[in-house]
Amino acid sequence: MKKRQIPHTYAIIFYIILFCAALTWIIPGGQYKESINAAGEKTVVYEAVEHVPQTWQVFSAFYKGFVDKADIIVFILIIGGAFWIVNDSKAFDIGTVSFLRRARKMENNRFLRKIGVENFLLTSIMLLFSIFGAVFGMSEETIAFCLVLVPMAISMGYDSITGVCMVFVAAGLGFAGAILNPFTIGIAQGLAGIPLFSGIEYRIFCWVVINLIGFAWILRYAAKVRKDPKSSPVYEEDQYWRDLHGNNSPDVSYHTPRAAWISFGLLATVQIIFAAYYPTTTLQIGNSVIKGLPLLPVLTAAFILTSLFTLRKTVHLYILNLLFFTIFYLITGVMGYGWYIMEIATLFFALGLAAGIANNRTPNELVKLFLDGCKDIMSAALVVGLAGGIIVILKDGLVIDTILYNLAKGMEGLGQVATVGMMYVIQTLINLIIPSGSAKAALTMPIMAPFSDLIGLSKQATVMAFQFGDGFTNMITPTSGVLIAVLGVSRIPYDKWFRWAWKFILLLVIVGFLLLIPTVLVPMNGF
Repeated sequence: MKKRQIPHTYAIIFYIILFCAALTWIIPGGQYKESINAAGEKTVVYEAVEHVPQTWQVFSAFYKGFVDKADIIVFILIIGGAFWIVNDSKAFDIGTVSFLRRARKMENNRFLRKIGVENFLLTSIMLLFSIFGAVFGMSEETIAFCLVLVPMAISMGYDSITGVCMVFVAAGLGFAGAILNPFTIGIAQGLAGIPLFSGIEYRIFCWVVINLIGFAWILRYAAKVRKDPKSSPVYEEDQYWRDLHGNNSPDVSYHTPRAAWISFGLLATVQIIFAAYYPTTTLQIGNSVIKGLPLLPVLTAAFILTSLFTLRKTVHLYILNLLFFTIFYLITGVMGYGWYIMEIATLFFALGLAAGIANNRTPNELVKLFLDGCKDIMSAALVVGLAGGIIVILKDGLVIDTILYNLAKGMEGLGQVATVGMMYVIQTLINLIIPSGSAKAALTMPIMAPFSDLIGLSKQATVMAFQFGDGFTNMITPTSGVLIAVLGVSRIPYDKWFRWAWKFILLLVIVGFLLLIPTVLVPMNGF
């Protein structure tokens, strides 16, 4: 009997685009427009317009999808090339082996041995990324970290799904819990007309609950895979990582070429100049602003001291040191200087060049390595552009606002618990089409907030419904460029990810609804 062939990720995306094109023939067109009422206030009004059925546009949608997602596509190619250069040094392999040796020594601790050293390590890493997701909305940044933690997870006896959970899913859980995320909570509360980051006490409680449930699910799955690696749905795909990063100690020569000192000198000089130019940094954490922090001078001094120590040992430790400080500068740049994809891509490109120079590679060798890395990760970049076509079809067909309008009409006459639940459902469904939190807030909050006033529902509860609806399905919707990119760089087919993730996401969606009920029934600060 011939084995049934699973559709390729590209084919799945094309089927979804065809389905969306069919919807543009069935659903009437409509648009929300700003209007001024008799009192001179701005309101949002829905107007029916002629719909635009999509036919041949399904092919032009691919082009528009590539244009729309160009920043993420370029970002993927740059980090792919940069990490290929870093991989060439074998620094990751040496670092992973050293990390695992130290982890085994932790088993001497009675407490860690009882709870499991692996569980402690996985939880610690996931907690870190969850905090990043909750505080500054880490999302695109997880793409680069997957290239580090996916092979590490496999070296620890897990699989690439566990590696993605350690980074992307953990950040996603924090993103859904959103304690101080300015890109979701900040925008939604601003549009709803309530104090920024108010109601933080209950959101912290929700973040803790979501993490406890999410981490428990992931640790249970990870333990199952570690016990039986072949039970992983991506066991065959993970052969790529097993071949690329062997589990045995790499056969390398520990040395420090003169080029490594040149790399250090150049970077130290650049950092000293920037530290002198920006002696203090202003960090924005939620609604709080911390001024006068000497972050760049401190990072520069720490980099120089640690680099001198690692260079005396071996160039491989120096390259790992470069990676750690890349992460520190990334966090500083995002929270202190408003960095986004362009700046982050530049940072990782600099990491690749500095690592290549330190590894004594010639300019021609650097170019070849960079191109090899781009080639290796090209399929991940392509699938992001293709998936972008899904949103293009629905936007060009003028049906997104119609869907939202009819869903909102369905809330009329419901009780408060049912209404907040329906708002949650609407936000969740809209998120399958528009995964951008800021875009969805701009689209839905001007409609939801006034409606909640009319029925006496707390605007804070409306924001919470948006927050949960915006967060969970980001981890499964094919319209999310970040998800598709993460799966691409991790070599996980979308269909296998969906089959693994859907029960997990469904559980989180149910938990989100249960956490919304107290916002209506229990008096709380900020609600």
